[in-house]
Amino acid sequence: MIWNKKEKTPEQLERERQLEIDRHINKTKNKNTDGAKTHGEILRDQITEALETYDKSTSSILLSSFTAGLEISFSFLLLCTFYFYLDGRVDQEEIFKSISLVYPLGFILVVLGQSILFTEQTALLTLPVLNKKRSFPSMMRLWGLVIAGNLLGGYFMSLVLVWLGPRLGIFEHFVVETIALHVTHGTIPVVFVSAVIAGWLMGLLSWLLASSRDTISRIVMIFLITSVLAFAGLHHSIIGSIEVFSGFLVSDQISFFDYLEFQSTALLGNAFGGAIFVALLKYRAFVFNIGN
Repeated sequence: MIWNKKEKTPEQLERERQLEIDRHINKTKNKNTDGAKTHGEILRDQITEALETYDKSTSSILLSSFTAGLEISFSFLLLCTFYFYLDGRVDQEEIFKSISLVYPLGFILVVLGQSILFTEQTALLTLPVLNKKRSFPSMMRLWGLVIAGNLLGGYFMSLVLVWLGPRLGIFEHFVVETIALHVTHGTIPVVFVSAVIAGWLMGLLSWLLASSRDTISRIVMIFLITSVLAFAGLHHSIIGSIEVFSGFLVSDQISFFDYLEFQSTALLGNAFGGAIFVALLKYRAFVFNIGN
C-alpha cells in the first residue's frame, strides 16, 4: 500500500522558513580576526536591542523620547548662536554650510545618552516586524509614542530658547526666522525625497553604531553622518520640527499650516527612508543568503 505524504500548508512552509532564518541569525559567529562584526551579528544585535525597546513600559518610552527631544535641541541652540555670531561677517550660504560643524552635538548627546530618537530608531524598530517577532500595529504604536515624546520635548525647548536667546544676547529672533525659512523653502516633493535620504542615513547610522562599542568611533560616526545632513540641507523631522516651530513662534511668515505641512512630509520621508532602505534591504540581504 502506498501512502500519500500530506502536503505542507503555506503557513507551515512559512513557519519553517522563519525558523530557518532565526537559526541562521542565532548561530552567527564572528570569524573576522580584526574583531569586526558580521552582517548576521549586527542583525542579531539590532533585533535584540529593538525587542528590549518594545518591552519597555509606555511611561519609560515617553520619558526617554521626551528627553531626546530636549537633548537634540542643543543642536538648534548652537545653530542659532553660530549663525548670529557669523551674520554680517560671512556670506549667508557659507554660514549654512559651516553650520554642519555644530549640528551634530544634539545627536551625539541623544545617541550616547541612549535616549530614544525617532529617526535613529526607525529602522531598528522595523526589524522585529520583518523577523515576525512583533506585529505591525505594535510597531506603529511604538513609533507614535516616540514621535510624540520627541515633538513634545522639542516644543518645550523651542519655547525656552526663543525666550532665552535674545535675553542672553546670543541670538535674535530674525535668526530663528531665517533658519526656519531656509528649512521650509522646498516644495513638498523636494522635502519628502530629502527626508527619505535623511532617514536612510540615520538608519545607516544605527546600523553602523551596532558594529562598534568604542565611544570615540561612535562619536566620529555620529559626527560624519549628521554633518552630512546639515551640509547637504537634508530634512530631519525632529530637529526640523524645532527649527520650523520656533520660526512659527516668532515670525508671521510661517503659519501653523506651514509647520504641519513640513512636519508631516518630513516624518513620512524619514520613516520611509529608515524602514525601507535600511531595515528591509539589510534584512532581506541576509535572508536571501540563506538557501531555500
